[in-house]
Amino acid sequence: MAQDIIEKLIHELTKLPGIGRKTAQRLAFFIFTMPKEDAQGIARAIHDVKEKARFCSQCFNITDSEVCTICNNSSRDKSKLCVVEEPSNILVIERARNFHGLYHVLLGALSPIDGMTPDKLKINELIERVRKNSIKEVILATNPNTKGEMTAQYIRELLKPFAVKVTRIAYGLPMGTDIEFADEVTLGKALEGRREM
Repeated sequence: MAQDIIEKLIHELTKLPGIGRKTAQRLAFFIFTMPKEDAQGIARAIHDVKEKARFCSQCFNITDSEVCTICNNSSRDKSKLCVVEEPSNILVIERARNFHGLYHVLLGALSPIDGMTPDKLKINELIERVRKNSIKEVILATNPNTKGEMTAQYIRELLKPFAVKVTRIAYGLPMGTDIEFADEVTLGKALEGRREM
């Protein structure tokens, strides 16, 4: 029955973050009325992401190969490592064009109440990168909110035994927001004005 098909699509769309039943219903009917090629393009893109995309073995950015293009780029400053919460944060920082080092994606932020403990993040991998490579500066670019601050402080403590400068991006970003919503100029200024922790 056609109604069951639409209902199944609505149900699946509600699994996406920030999509409630009403929005899912609107999207489902929009998909139903859009040209078949466009709908198939969306389906192919979702399929390709699940089949081909993976996390970079070095920085945990999203890539379609073992190592991402940023980690493979010989012109990047390998002595600087910018730590972010999510791969989407890298896209925003790259648009600002102020940072030319490498990245490390934690894949979240500390939040014990939500079950996000250090072992669920890529913190041990970060410590190993600092231990094994010639990293001179670690820039903590976690979100300027409670979880991001807690994560930055935790990492700072873990990095104390190493001969590495630890900086935090400046507060050019509004407190309580996410990096991915910042404009390039604000983010560029925040990176330029970072401070040592």
